[in-house]
Amino acid sequence: MKAILVPTDPAMPSLSAVTCARLIAEIFAASVDGVALRPAFAEVVAPDPIVAVTLPPADWDETKYIRDARAQFEKGAAGAKNLRWRGGGTIDDGELGSLGRLYDLTVLPRPGPKGGRVTAFEAALFDSGRPVLMAPPIAPVTIGQSIMIHWNRSTETARAIALAMPLLVKANRVQFLFVEGNSVSGPSAREAAGHLAAHGIAATEKSVDPKGRNAGEVILAEAKAYGADLLLKGAYTQSRLRQMIFGGATSHILARAELPVLFAH
Repeated sequence: MKAILVPTDPAMPSLSAVTCARLIAEIFAASVDGVALRPAFAEVVAPDPIVAVTLPPADWDETKYIRDARAQFEKGAAGAKNLRWRGGGTIDDGELGSLGRLYDLTVLPRPGPKGGRVTAFEAALFDSGRPVLMAPPIAPVTIGQSIMIHWNRSTETARAIALAMPLLVKANRVQFLFVEGNSVSGPSAREAAGHLAAHGIAATEKSVDPKGRNAGEVILAEAKAYGADLLLKGAYTQSRLRQMIFGGATSHILARAELPVLFAH
C-alpha cells in the first residue's frame, strides 16, 4: 500500500480519517493525498426532456471551500511525512469513485449525522475497485497490529482479504470470526486460516452463536473482546435494498463501529 486517498469535506470530521491514513502510511512508507470532496447539492429535475441539474446554493464559494478543506486536512496531518494536498477543484461522490482507482486505499469517516456521507462511502466502495477504510469517530493509536476478519465465506470477504494482504502479513495476530447463521456457502474458517498459513500468516478461528443478536452487533463485540485495532469485512453480501429493509451486518457496522474497518465489495 503505497498511495492513500483521504477525501475531505469541512463539514465532516476528518481528524480520525487523516490519522488512520497516516498510521497506515507509516507502516508502508506510503504517501497520503487529500482532496476536497464537494457537498451533496440538491438536484432539480426538469421535464421535456427529463434532465437532472445539480445546483449549488447562491452563496457557494468553491475557492473558500477548497481552502477550508485543505486547512482541515493539514491540521490532521500536522507533523506527518508524505502527506500532500492534491491540486485542482472539488470532486463529487461519482468522481471520488473513479479517482480512487489510482490509489491502494481510500479512507473516509464513519457515515452518520455527525460523520461522513453514505453516498461517498458507497461511491468509493463500488466504483474504485479498491478497498475503503472507515475511520471511527475517535482516532485510533494503532492499526493493523491485531486484525479480526469476519469470515462469512463470501466473495466480498475473500476480496477484502486479498486486498488487505499487505496488512495481514505485518500483523502481530489475526483471527477469523464466523457467526453462525450469517454466511453463504463456501469454505470454512479453518480452511480460510489455512489459506493465510500458505502466505506465512498464522491465524486462529472462532465460531460464535449469535443467540438472537444482530450479526453486526456480535462482530463488533467480538472485535472489542479480541482487542482488534482493525476489522476486515466484506461489504453488502446482502443487497443494499435488503439491508435497508431488514438490516444487516454491514449496515450495523457502518453505523456503530468504534474501530477502523476495512471494507471491500
